[in-house]
Amino acid sequence: MNNSSWLIRREFWENRAIWLVPAVIAGLLMIGAVFGHVQFGGDLFRPDGPGGGVPSQVSLYALSGVVTSMFLIIMSVYSGWYLLDCLHADRKDRSILFWKSLPISDSETVLVKLLVGLIVIPLVYFAIADVTILFMAFILSLRTGAWAASGFWHPSLWLQTQGFWLYTIVTLAIWFLPVAGWLMLISAWASRAVILWSVLPPLAIFIGERWMFGTYYFGRELLDRLGAGYARYAFNVTEGGEGWKTEVLHPGGGDETVSFPTSLWHLLDPVGFFGSPATWIGAAVGVALIFAAIQLRSRRAEI
Repeated sequence: MNNSSWLIRREFWENRAIWLVPAVIAGLLMIGAVFGHVQFGGDLFRPDGPGGGVPSQVSLYALSGVVTSMFLIIMSVYSGWYLLDCLHADRKDRSILFWKSLPISDSETVLVKLLVGLIVIPLVYFAIADVTILFMAFILSLRTGAWAASGFWHPSLWLQTQGFWLYTIVTLAIWFLPVAGWLMLISAWASRAVILWSVLPPLAIFIGERWMFGTYYFGRELLDRLGAGYARYAFNVTEGGEGWKTEVLHPGGGDETVSFPTSLWHLLDPVGFFGSPATWIGAAVGVALIFAAIQLRSRRAEI
């Protein structure tokens, strides 16, 4: 356990972008909140406005959704790059010789880097995003006036946001385990051009299957793993179902509506995610790839 904690600290020392990138994003967002043009929903939430008093918690949903989506996209890109580079960089700068001289196993080294890529980095982004949303909510509540400020301060919704983030981090780590395993396998094997080697084999399989059999099962499964498959299994995103509420924006006329969940808990579908064969088949493939990366790590030396 002590070795693992020091190895995690090592990753922070050697990869300052883990915290520096989200910190810069947070700073830019808060500067935008202070000096940018603010029209947060217009008069939608005024009791006497065109929305006729649409529930103000939509303000918090909207703010959290925009900020967390931005952090999530950038986090995904950075985590992917980290996993693809982490074992390759050790061999490239020859620090692998130093670490192999210590009483630290290759298994521990690889698993700690996997933990950092799938759990620690998302937790860092989550913490910084959470603080960013709090500060932006405070700034925007001052700028938009009392009628909109109440929409940013719902303790129960803040608690739901924390649970939503933690659930997302855990389920994303499991869902993308085969992707992480593949990236680490390439990182442990390739001598150069790690990005190219991470893309070429899947592309060759896709083209070969299409050319030889006229099918695209591999490509479809890969796109599902990298695309909407996760949301389909992990969340209940069907509007109009149980837990969703629809309000008319213009009670005096018109048919424009806004739909929002009455609680973020209604969006979570752990039974669907953990009960899906796709989740555990992918996890099994990921474990096999990670085991292969550990074996390669034990046999590969510096570049």
